[in-house]
Amino acid sequence: MSFNDSVIITCALTGAGDTVRRSPHVPVTPEQIAASAVEAAEAGAAVVHIHVRDPETGNPSRDPALYREVVERVKETGTDVVINLTAGMGGDLVLDADQPLEKGALEGTDLVGGLDRLPHVEDLLPDICTLDCGSLNFGDNLYISTPEMLRKGARRIQELGVRPELEIFDTGQLWFAKQLLDEGLLDNPTVFQLCMGIPWGAPADPGVLQSMVNFLPEGAQWASFALGRMQMPWVAQSILLGGNVRVGLEDNLYLSKGVKATNGQLTERAVQIVESLGASVATPDQARERLGLKPRA
Repeated sequence: MSFNDSVIITCALTGAGDTVRRSPHVPVTPEQIAASAVEAAEAGAAVVHIHVRDPETGNPSRDPALYREVVERVKETGTDVVINLTAGMGGDLVLDADQPLEKGALEGTDLVGGLDRLPHVEDLLPDICTLDCGSLNFGDNLYISTPEMLRKGARRIQELGVRPELEIFDTGQLWFAKQLLDEGLLDNPTVFQLCMGIPWGAPADPGVLQSMVNFLPEGAQWASFALGRMQMPWVAQSILLGGNVRVGLEDNLYLSKGVKATNGQLTERAVQIVESLGASVATPDQARERLGLKPRA
């Protein structure tokens, strides 16, 4: 794979991290998240990746009603953008390091089965939903997504006619995603998001990214991102290896050192990098065609 001359930009709007208290620009309420989606789309994002949060606390949420409100608000504006809903919530397991079985799951655990992570996807039938392709030491805690959970989730997403974006946090997860493809649980074109720099998954190292790109199935569409200060360098890195890109406040809060960003500003910076490399920014319709999505309704 080589240089990508038509780049799909995804903006990940808010995520599930404890970022609300670290930046005033992280959207919390459905109204704020929808407005941020529109802002990113107007700045050049073809795709917006959406989590929701409890409007009162700012904590991450799986409430389908919140997802519905965000999506409806975006659609009411008439904004042309591809909707990508997370389906990764519900995998958090917090254990005591010394007595994990005796003490069981601790506060902060939100662990449900693979199908229980999909009610909002079943309700809204977005263009794309994510499928986190394996378990991981996620910082100091565990993210759980077992092979059987993934098989059940992939099968249900396939039945719904939604395109899964396969979230890959380490090389073994890419291996298993290819196994799902071999088992007929994924349809072509497969869509991959290579997630770099999340402790303790794949490091944000160009050599690691290159090896993962080399291991992708034939015909795959892919993007990659890295956290924090590596977000914008990774835009260039991904384009040079033939991929698409992701930016947004889920992964990085700063436009430059000490300067807090908005999603629109991060998207604008990504557009500048794309164009400075001699590439063009893909439109939502171009993204739909390449990702195998239905035309805009």
